[in-house]
Amino acid sequence: MRIKTIFMGTPDFAVPILETLLKNTDVVLVVTQPDKEVGRKKILTASPVKKLALAHNIPVYAPAKIRTDYAEILKYQPDLIVTCAYGQIIPTPILNLPRLGCINIHASLLPKYRGGAPIHHALINGEEETGITLMYMDEKMDTGDIIAVSKTRIKDTDTVATLHDRLSKIGSKLLEKTLPVIINGTNSRQKQNDEQATYAKIITREDEHLDFNTPGLQVFNKVRGLNSWPLANLILNGEEIKILAGYLGEKTSAKPGTIVKITKDAIGISTLDRIYYITELKPFGRKVMSAKDYLNGKKSADLLNVTVS
Repeated sequence: MRIKTIFMGTPDFAVPILETLLKNTDVVLVVTQPDKEVGRKKILTASPVKKLALAHNIPVYAPAKIRTDYAEILKYQPDLIVTCAYGQIIPTPILNLPRLGCINIHASLLPKYRGGAPIHHALINGEEETGITLMYMDEKMDTGDIIAVSKTRIKDTDTVATLHDRLSKIGSKLLEKTLPVIINGTNSRQKQNDEQATYAKIITREDEHLDFNTPGLQVFNKVRGLNSWPLANLILNGEEIKILAGYLGEKTSAKPGTIVKITKDAIGISTLDRIYYITELKPFGRKVMSAKDYLNGKKSADLLNVTVS
C-alpha cells in the first residue's frame, strides 16, 4: 500500500516534484497559493501546481493565510508532507502532523542561500556550483536537517531560467531516489552548520539596477542572475532599459557607466575594469530585441560617450 502524502507548492518549479509524488505515492491533497490576477486584463489564474492537481482529480486547498487557516489540512492525516516553493511559512501544527515528517525541496546547497531567491543569488554571486537540498522542515526558514543533496555545475551560459529548469528536474529525481529510504526510516539526517549559512533574500526593485562602478564580472553575473525575471536595468537618456544578455570584452580605463564602443550588434559600456557589451535588451514599453535591432536608425555618435545610470 502506498503512503498518503500532501504536497504544498505553487510555481512551475514545483510541478515535477508533484509529478514524482503522483507516480510514487497516494497524493490526498495539494495545498497551493490562491489564484492570482494575471496580465493587463487581470484574468484570475490558477497556479501551475493547482492546474496539475485538478488534472489528476486531486483535492486542492488554497488558503490566503495558512498560519491560521490550516484546519482543513489536519483532516487528511497524511504519512508525509512534501513542500517545494509553496510561498508561505508552514505553521507548527502542520509540521507535526505526518508520522514521516515534513520535507522540503530547496534550490541551493544548504546552509548556503536559505530564503526565497537562491537561484538568483547563486548566479549573481558567481557561484561555480549549486544544487538541490532535500531537508526536514522545522519552525525556522530552511534550517532543518539535511536528508540528501544533488549538485550541478553552473555554466557561464546559465541564466535564472536555465538553472531553474535544470534544478527542478534534479529535485524531482532526487526526491524519487530518496523516497524509499524516507518511507522505511533508513535515510541519513545531518544537521546544518549555521555558521556557514547565507541568506538569499527576495529580489527587490532596487536590486534590479546595474551598477557599473563594479568589476565587469559582477555586471555580467547580475544580468544573467536576473534573466529571465525580473531583469536587470539601466537608465539611458532618461529611459529605463532592461538588459537580458551580454558579454565581457577588453579592459578599459574609461569612466564607469560610459558607452565607449558601438558595434553592429552590441553596445559597450565601461565598468570598473572591462567593457560590458550588451547584446539583448528591452526598451521601456517595447518587446525584447537584439542590440542590433535597437541600434537600427540610431547614430553611433548620439550614443558614444553618453553615461548610463
